[in-house]
Amino acid sequence: MHTHDCSRTLPLPLIFISCSPKILPYHALFSTKAYIFTPSTESFLLQCALGWDCVPSVIMRSKHDPPGNRSRHPMSIFVVIGLCGFFYLLGVWQKSGSGKGDRIALEVTRQTDCNIFNNLNFESHHNYVDPSKPKAKVFEPCDVKYTDYTPCQEQHRAMEFARENMIYRERHCPPEEEKLHCLIPPPKGYVTPFPWPKSRDYVHYANVPCKSLTVDKAVQNWVQFEGNVFKFPGGGTMFPQGADAYINELASVIPIEDGNIRTALDTGCGVASWGAYLMKRNVLTMSFAPRGNHEAQVQFALERGVPAVIGVLGTIHLPYPSRAFDMAQCSQCLIPWTSNAGMYLMEIDRVLRPGGYWILSGPPINWKTYYQAWERPKEELQAEQRKIEELAKQLCWEKRYEKGDIAIWRKRLDDKSCPRKSINFCKLREADDVWYREMDTCITPFPEVNNANELSGEELMKFPARLFAVPPRISKGLIDGVSTKSYQEDNKLWKKHVNAYKRINSLIGTTRYRNVMDMNAGLGGFAAALESPKSWVMNVVPTIAKNTLGVIYERGLIGIYHDWCEGFSTYPRTYDFIHADGVFSLYQNKCKFEDILLEMDRILRPEGTVIFRDDVDVLNEVRKITQGMRWETKMVDHEDGPLVPDKRMFAVKQYWVGGGNSTSSDE
Repeated sequence: MHTHDCSRTLPLPLIFISCSPKILPYHALFSTKAYIFTPSTESFLLQCALGWDCVPSVIMRSKHDPPGNRSRHPMSIFVVIGLCGFFYLLGVWQKSGSGKGDRIALEVTRQTDCNIFNNLNFESHHNYVDPSKPKAKVFEPCDVKYTDYTPCQEQHRAMEFARENMIYRERHCPPEEEKLHCLIPPPKGYVTPFPWPKSRDYVHYANVPCKSLTVDKAVQNWVQFEGNVFKFPGGGTMFPQGADAYINELASVIPIEDGNIRTALDTGCGVASWGAYLMKRNVLTMSFAPRGNHEAQVQFALERGVPAVIGVLGTIHLPYPSRAFDMAQCSQCLIPWTSNAGMYLMEIDRVLRPGGYWILSGPPINWKTYYQAWERPKEELQAEQRKIEELAKQLCWEKRYEKGDIAIWRKRLDDKSCPRKSINFCKLREADDVWYREMDTCITPFPEVNNANELSGEELMKFPARLFAVPPRISKGLIDGVSTKSYQEDNKLWKKHVNAYKRINSLIGTTRYRNVMDMNAGLGGFAAALESPKSWVMNVVPTIAKNTLGVIYERGLIGIYHDWCEGFSTYPRTYDFIHADGVFSLYQNKCKFEDILLEMDRILRPEGTVIFRDDVDVLNEVRKITQGMRWETKMVDHEDGPLVPDKRMFAVKQYWVGGGNSTSSDE
């Protein structure tokens, strides 16, 4: 019998049978299989007797098959039927789980460790290399004169700009043809910084070989040189007896201890001792100072494990959002607050949240005592303080304290109690659009309210409750595309991601990584999941990304705006751990990946680590560049498995120093 012409190609009669096994203990691993048998009745029934579900799909006989062969003795048929019944019952018994064979097989399966091959390298090693494609570029070390290179705050370039209003101390980045395409060398003798909290008080001389501050600020108790380390006693120009005593006096007026004050700004920070000693009171301080005569002060701050950036109040807005800080201070910062019609004080008002505090210690406060030491006329200092008082009233600040060298103002929660006339207000919608924007002599208005009973400066929750509370900018719908639900989901996602990171690198969350940077911080979920007294995170919001930095500050975290096509405002070797989530997809076709990676290498400490998250094709391109940067990398799947196109890449910067070829593998 022929059903189609395919039978002509078969020399023997065949039966195609669809079978699913019954007896085999691993039946769950199989679905259906096609088996080929001869058409004899005995063979067919024997397969069924062995426990297979068999359905003859097509039966084909050869036209040359002699008819005599089609008959069988009745006795053989009975024997086969008996065997069929016996084996069928045997199959049913084993499939029921009562059979010993099934129990043994299941036990073997249970005991099998599927991870016994976790040390195998599954990457191919004998791939075809296309000779037309260029090899990975090898980046050589820069000259040792670039050891402390800061691309956008270099002294020689600064001298080309006007000194008026500190323009020359602002950011001035090199043009494309002047960018360095080499690796910034650490100084000879560089060692891993002391772990926190010891790093607050001690810094290795080899890491910051600059003794000028020990001479210039000797009587002010800033820093001392002892043996091969710098010691920081915690003093400052306006608190030579120590930052703790100074903070205790502030705490008599400002609720520093109870979680109301979480984010602080230190303008003209010196070596950031104020921020360093606020840490133990759970206050996170953003400190800034220019790269000037005391050029190592910000470098010292970061080496101590304290947040700081190179910056200045000049003509450009500070790179922070409006209503960011709970407290700000100027301690002998020498900023001319009354110049330019009070523009600098208006900028502090912009970044100070309603209900926040401003501290001024230094000129002109207590001018009656210091006018001779400051070598300024009494009348000039008196007029300067009077002008500050007038500006504070225009800003809706209330003076709360003045004693000795310290004066404290508090910004009101709204402007209802301080009616202002003939005031030039800034546009509220531009209050967070500040990157390279020039400041103006205008006052940032309080946030709009929906009804007369609502306060513009609605109180934030105390820290740490505010870390995961819904920030006002989200609850009021001020961030496009972000709702309360999506914010909470983002928090859950980053807790999952950070836990996965810790399974791969158990040092994450320890003092091994004190200074941490998130290059594309989003809503701050990574920093919130990592929150610990052992580390702090500089949350960077790229200027081309969604503006979420205000949300980050409302959570009690700190951060800064930045464009990663340019150099970051910090010294080399200032971060232990860099997190780069989607950075390279964001900057694809915006600037060269090479430039971003070389900047990451500049600010990363030797033996520091980087975690990338991005599309696999983007990461492959990034990985190729890092092969020439003295980095060790390993790409792994997404936490949700290999089918997710986003991957993770872990990198470690090798140890090496300028003037030699020493690497970590040499030690």
